[in-house]
Amino acid sequence: MAEKKTVVPAPRLKALYQEKYLKELQAELDLKNVHQVPALEKIIVSVGTGKKKDDKRHFEIVKNTVEKITGQAPVARQAKKSIAGFSIRKGMGAPIGVSVTLRGSRMYEFMDRLINVALPRVRDFHGVGLKFDKGGNYNLGIIEQSIFPELTFEETQILHGLQVTFVIKNGNKEASKALLEKFGMPFEKKGGVR
Repeated sequence: MAEKKTVVPAPRLKALYQEKYLKELQAELDLKNVHQVPALEKIIVSVGTGKKKDDKRHFEIVKNTVEKITGQAPVARQAKKSIAGFSIRKGMGAPIGVSVTLRGSRMYEFMDRLINVALPRVRDFHGVGLKFDKGGNYNLGIIEQSIFPELTFEETQILHGLQVTFVIKNGNKEASKALLEKFGMPFEKKGGVR
């Protein structure tokens, strides 16, 4: 007897992008071709261990935290160049941080949880900054991991920050901002795009 295949629905934000936001952005940005519309390519979540780079317990805590938040095992990162002021040598034994690259459904699910669940839990929240790079990619720094509901109270006792980078294809600063606003990114109301 043939097994029934269960159809997994597309993540909410992915379905919204394909069905609604794609056409809206093409009209708003006055683009002739649908392939010129900015699209989210990947999300990179990274954490540096900083001063505690030699503490194996701290490294394991950071690694487990990132894995719980993203749902994917992080990769340990080695130093790419030597920095004397931080006592870091290129390719030194102990990893200096971890990172995860999210694509596809996991990327959209993580973004949905970040925008709609985690960011509203930030105390005295007034919106996120407008930190775009030249390629239109967006960088978001999170001061402490305790805003993520996936973590228990015990897992938030040793605080550390996160860097979340949204890599956007076909994006300049204005187009990338328009895309992230469609997804619900709560930008600060003051000022323009930097």
